[in-house]
Amino acid sequence: MRIFDRKFGADFLSRVPREPGIYRIYDAAGGLLYVGKARDLRRRLAQYRTARRTKKDRKRRALVTSARRIEWQTCASELDASLAEIGLIQALRPRRNVTGAFPFLYPFIGIEVDGAETRFCLTTSPEAFSTFELHGAFRSREVTHEAFFALMRLLRFVGHPTSRRPRARLSIPRHSHLWAFRRLPRDWPALWNDLLRGTSRAALEQLSLRLLDYDGACARSAVVHADLRAVERLFDDEASTLARAITATGYVGYPVPQRDRDALFLRYRDLHSSTAATRYLEGAPGASGRRS
Repeated sequence: MRIFDRKFGADFLSRVPREPGIYRIYDAAGGLLYVGKARDLRRRLAQYRTARRTKKDRKRRALVTSARRIEWQTCASELDASLAEIGLIQALRPRRNVTGAFPFLYPFIGIEVDGAETRFCLTTSPEAFSTFELHGAFRSREVTHEAFFALMRLLRFVGHPTSRRPRARLSIPRHSHLWAFRRLPRDWPALWNDLLRGTSRAALEQLSLRLLDYDGACARSAVVHADLRAVERLFDDEASTLARAITATGYVGYPVPQRDRDALFLRYRDLHSSTAATRYLEGAPGASGRRS
């Protein structure tokens, strides 16, 4: 007998509906192990019953081994199931859920102009930088961190970094970084805000041209090109994608709070999928209104 049938009964799956929904897996002590979502609850839970001894099924087998109880809840649509799933993961942080469980670590990048000084921050604590124009929340810490420090290295060629007092350094929250520069062109803060908001890459083009005037940058061309690509990747993968999601869904408010970021993209992907399906059907043979 399969371990799934032994634990939950051979007729367990017959009671599970073929509808979208979420499911919760609990251990013997009643602790929540895992929250998942499904387009078809019965089909998804059947995958736990038939999990094999393969690397692909290792997680499902481990969950079945640790589980004592499985509960489910139907939802009106797959999107509703996805939204309910991410809400429970954020609120309850089940032990076996990693993705989406720590939205408070999603980073922001901010810019502040104070007289002749331009400040840049990287932070997961936006409340500590209320005077900055913040951008995000971005999901990939790796992409965002790489781009931020790449940009700081590049700006050192064209601006004059200013040191911070020891007391100021102590006031910076954990997982936050602050850099300041003098002698940057006056129009650059607006250009960099546009880039970080995902609306224009003009700042990157201006910086690339300016770097050609500096012998130090030219002498380190390979490193400079790698840093420029890191900033470009932030624009392509995070900033502009976030901008499209905001526009497509009609999301109101900016920057996007860390807890809202995943739900926003679930709605965006659902809308994008629906639009793509509609376009496909409208272009299919026999569709009404199709041009011959």
